[in-house]
Amino acid sequence: MSDQMQQSFASKANLSYQLSEQLGREIVNGVYQPSAPLPTEAELCEQFGASRTAVREAVKMLTAKGLVSSKPRRGIRVSAPDDWNYFDSDVLAWALQGAPSLNIVKEFFQLRVAIEPEAAVLATQYGTEIQKTAILDAYERMKKSGSFTDEAVHSDLDFHTAVLFATNNRFFIRLKDFIRAALNITVQHTTPANWSYEEVLLSHERVVKAIINGNVERARLNMRVLIEDALMLLDND
Repeated sequence: MSDQMQQSFASKANLSYQLSEQLGREIVNGVYQPSAPLPTEAELCEQFGASRTAVREAVKMLTAKGLVSSKPRRGIRVSAPDDWNYFDSDVLAWALQGAPSLNIVKEFFQLRVAIEPEAAVLATQYGTEIQKTAILDAYERMKKSGSFTDEAVHSDLDFHTAVLFATNNRFFIRLKDFIRAALNITVQHTTPANWSYEEVLLSHERVVKAIINGNVERARLNMRVLIEDALMLLDND
């Protein structure tokens, strides 16, 4: 493929993604109600100055995320929220950005309670020395970065991602983008107003020590407490 062809393909793909992102945000934020039709293909082409090919690719992306459905003689219609794929990192980020409902934030933490304590167990049992060192390294960067800075948040995301990788379980690892996308948004709902950074560090330190020392039950308990403490802060808001 020539450079010109590659650039043309990349430009179309980028336009399709931008179109799907704008429409996706509008759907998730209620601009288009469930069962309501989206603009027609021709209208979208005119509105965004896009080709039919770019528009069709964007609709395919939205369909894959469960946000729309397209049928002959029915057009493109918005799906019900229950059909949206919240495990898609884009959908989750759009739902959590701005002023997300407290319910969806709580539901995310409730799911974390079901997932991450068991991930900590698997990391304890099957994580390699290198993988466990990555968990420790993320924690150490949290300590050095200072209270609730951008670097602290980034290191916290790395911490939870490193635990997932240390499970060496392809299904847990597949959740990494989902966990990062949601954590990056929801951290603002639990910190810094209601929780001291020293408590945050201590809760993470307990998880690290349990995993490195091979204490399975402590790893499970400490990760569960870490997440439930954050959930309790939400309940007290």
